[in-house]
Amino acid sequence: MFEFLWNLGSFIVALGILVTVHEYGHFWVARKCAVEVQRFSIGFGKPLLKWHDKLGTEYVIALIPLGGYVKMLDGRVDEVPEHKRHLAFNSKPVLSKIAVVAAGPIANFLFAIIVLAAMYMIGVQNVKPVVGGVTEQSRAETANFQAGDHILQLGDKSVSSWQEVTFGLMSNLGEEQVVVKVQDAQQQIRLRALPLNDWKLDKQDEAPLQSVGIQPFRPEITLTLAHVQAGSAAEKAGLQVGDTIRSIDSEPVQSWQLLVDKVKESAKQPLRIIVIRAQEEISLTVIPGANTLKSGETVGYLGVVPQLAEWPAGYIETRQYGPLDSMVLGIKKTYELISLSFDMIGNLITGQVSVKNLSGPVGIAVGAGNSVSYGIVAFLSFLALISVNLGVFNLLPLPVLDGGHLMYYLIELIRKKPVSEKTQELGFKVGALLLIALTCFALLNDVSRL
Repeated sequence: MFEFLWNLGSFIVALGILVTVHEYGHFWVARKCAVEVQRFSIGFGKPLLKWHDKLGTEYVIALIPLGGYVKMLDGRVDEVPEHKRHLAFNSKPVLSKIAVVAAGPIANFLFAIIVLAAMYMIGVQNVKPVVGGVTEQSRAETANFQAGDHILQLGDKSVSSWQEVTFGLMSNLGEEQVVVKVQDAQQQIRLRALPLNDWKLDKQDEAPLQSVGIQPFRPEITLTLAHVQAGSAAEKAGLQVGDTIRSIDSEPVQSWQLLVDKVKESAKQPLRIIVIRAQEEISLTVIPGANTLKSGETVGYLGVVPQLAEWPAGYIETRQYGPLDSMVLGIKKTYELISLSFDMIGNLITGQVSVKNLSGPVGIAVGAGNSVSYGIVAFLSFLALISVNLGVFNLLPLPVLDGGHLMYYLIELIRKKPVSEKTQELGFKVGALLLIALTCFALLNDVSRL
């Protein structure tokens, strides 16, 4: 329950910030273009809080935190008095309309730049992208990747973290190959030609690294417990943080995977575990809980997390930048995220990325909760990523989105006359149906991940 409430609260905070930024973009430019703004609403439905400013705009925080809107005076939907017609949105020149509509997505992009700049000023902690292993019969094995390879560059882009490696792979979807520069375990510079022909992300939640067969280096998993879940089978049996597993059912435990395998096959069956606690051997009896997988198989679980051995020296680095460098990096990173987002939309259309990878509100809520748990830098990175995605999504040429309105106004700019009301109404209906279908599909994907 706590995890659910934490994710929900994080989701509301994150979405509230991003929607406010987006709608404020529309609001600010509308005011600059002398359009009367009647309402600025964050959320839909019943107002929880509302107030007015001296210009008569009503500000609303509403019950359903799944979006927002700016209501402007518009002769197409309102009875506009003669003395106010010059303040109506529909009476403005087409360039002013374009500016007001485009301001929302642009605000999201500017917000991402600011957030990323703040993140770089605080300091970004990166894990050096060193290969820990290579999956057999994978693309990485074909390219002769070896454990210990430190990835330095993908194509013409230098990389310093696994996130940059992942984004680099995704940006090369559709290419025949990408040349990867690495420094091997013997400190020699090597070039690995990673084949990407016919490569697709067509499995739900399969990470790009996993898909090509690269396993990031991770410190060895110890047999000492770092966390015991409250209410779990482990806690009920008396296991504690700091306990080191010695044996299970009289069988010495040589690795964490051996313990996992034994527990999985022992759902609801008592197991005798010997642990070392404060240099003493303690015998405990634990009855693993049962968890049913999507396949229908029932497996046992304890509810514990192991400690990891310490990272080797130099594998984790924190990079902190000054204000100017941080702003330059923020602009560069935002541009890369925008480009990647458009690339992914294209790959979804062509089928190179499966629609099973789409996420809806539930997926965003989980991501928000996880990022908050990892600290302010992770949360800022999450906000920037979602802000860019929100901006790009709103630029899609669906009539119910900003991109659809921009499409109509660009046509008006070229034809010197507006698109007919009948055509616009039909477009809005079709766009609404497509948007609802897309949202439902993303929600189904979210539910299937639970």
